[in-house]
Parts: sequence; C-alpha cells; structure tokens
Amino acid sequence: MIEAVNLAKTYGSKRAVDGVSFTVKPGQVTGFLGPNGAGKSTTMRMIVGLDRPTAGTVTVNGKHFAEHRNPLHQVGALLDAKAVHTSRSAYNHLLAMAATHNIPTKRVNEVIEMTGLAAVAKKKAGGFSLGMGQRLGIAAALLGDPQTLILDEPVNGLDPEGVLWVRNLAKYLASEGKTIFLSSHLMSEMAQTADHLIVIGRGRIIADAPIESIIAGKAAAKTRVRTPQLPQLGALLAAEGVTLDSGENETLEVSGLDPRQIAQIALDNGVLIYELTPLNASLEEAYFDLTKDEVEYHSHTETGPEAALSTSEGR
Repeated sequence: MIEAVNLAKTYGSKRAVDGVSFTVKPGQVTGFLGPNGAGKSTTMRMIVGLDRPTAGTVTVNGKHFAEHRNPLHQVGALLDAKAVHTSRSAYNHLLAMAATHNIPTKRVNEVIEMTGLAAVAKKKAGGFSLGMGQRLGIAAALLGDPQTLILDEPVNGLDPEGVLWVRNLAKYLASEGKTIFLSSHLMSEMAQTADHLIVIGRGRIIADAPIESIIAGKAAAKTRVRTPQLPQLGALLAAEGVTLDSGENETLEVSGLDPRQIAQIALDNGVLIYELTPLNASLEEAYFDLTKDEVEYHSHTETGPEAALSTSEGR
C-alpha cells in the first residue's frame, strides 16, 4: 500500500506537488494520469526516496522507503529505463542488483524469462532498443518479487505483444494482492488496465475514483440513431440541453436524451428508426474534460512566426 498525506515538493519558486493526499490500495491496478508538468514523476520519485518532500509524508507498506531494510523486496520501480550501466549485459545488470539484496541467481533467470529477455540477456544494455530497455527496467522492478510495483510509462516503446504482456502482468499481480501503481499517456491502454484512477493537475489531485465512476461522471453519454427521416427526427429531438451531431449514412449522435426517450419521441411521431445504439463514453473524453483547465504546456497548430510548440516533458 502507498499512502501520501499532504505531500508537497517545491523547486525554487515552482510548486511541483501541492499538498496531495491519496492511497494506492493492494489488489487493484491504480492508474496515475496528468498532463506534462502535472507532478506525476515528482510524486513517484518521492515515493521511492529519490526526491525529499518539502512537506508532508509518503509511505510504502507502512514505512518510508528509506526505512525498509530490503527495499527491493518491498518496492519495485521503473522510473527511468535508461538508468543502467550501458556496458553491462542485461544478465549482469540484474545479477549485480540481486547481489546487493541477497536475491538468488535463480530469480535473475526467472525475471529474464518472464520479461522476454532470454535471447538478448548476454548483450550489452547500451545497444538495446527502447522497447527492450523497458523490458529490462521491468525485470529489475520485479527482481525482488515486491509487494508494491511502481511503473512510470511501462509500455513506452513496446510492440503490441509487449503492451498486452504488461497489461496482463499488472492485472495478474494485482489479483495476487499486490499494489500496482502505474502511469501512462495511452488512454486506451489505461482504460483496459486500471481499476482505479488518480488524476493530478498542476500538482493537485483533481480526481481519485474507480475508472467507471470517472468516465460516467465526466463524459456525456451519447446514442447513435439511424433513420431515413433525419431532418424530421432532428427537429423533434431539438431542445435545451440536447446536443445533435449529424453524420454519414443517415446517422445522428444524440446526447442529453436516453435511448428510451428517443425511441418514444420517434414512435409518437411516426419516425422510422433502424438503429438505436448507446455509445459508451471513453476515458480519453473524461480525461480531457477533467484536465482542460490544468494543462501547463500547450501545443499550437498555427503556422508562421507566432506558432509555438512546447516540447517540455517536465512532469
């Protein structure tokens, strides 16, 4: 379990994390979302003791990270896949980590097999692709069979098979009662992996709830309707609070009315409907709705001398 209480971090005049409190519980996958510069990476670094909080506390499995005598057995973390000795092989990198925590060589071989590194285990990590580097970072995080796993952008650079593997791994470990805390910019992947979401913006928590609640509470439900009498139905449905979007093939997307209301209006007015499909709101829609006022780094689509594209990746 990870518990943060009024956790804050200031760099000079910038308040990177501003008094956040949250709990990451065991037995579920908790996703950590937020725009660039929101404070995600800083928060994760404070959890594992790489940054000292300006105020507040954060504990893992009941203790501050530095208080654990065998931290790799308690917390496994992937925060920077490039943090390896580039001249070492993947096997020797993991072997060195194992030696410092009295982890048997058998476990090194296990995580190499588990992460798909067997074919490249004796090759230098400096020559690894981004995806293979991610696999090595995940292997290092799993080395101590920790109770808590923290993964920052774990699917970055992975192929579809690797993305599916990370998803299944996270779900399996959570089902075993472990605490899984991961961040990702891939909304579609987070929607399929996470049970619970914590969303941060400008250093503050703006949502902390089950993923279904966040989607249902922040994104308007829509219904797709197909009818050969599109103009007539549109006129009948038009009302305050109702949004109508016409599409191709005699389709209309309606928000503000549920399917039963649409069907009843059509029936009462003799309008033929041959499709009435509720459309599930997406996590992406809910996320953008939550963070629309919290984005610190904006991209601009204009061209010319006034155009600017922020490339900052501060998080």
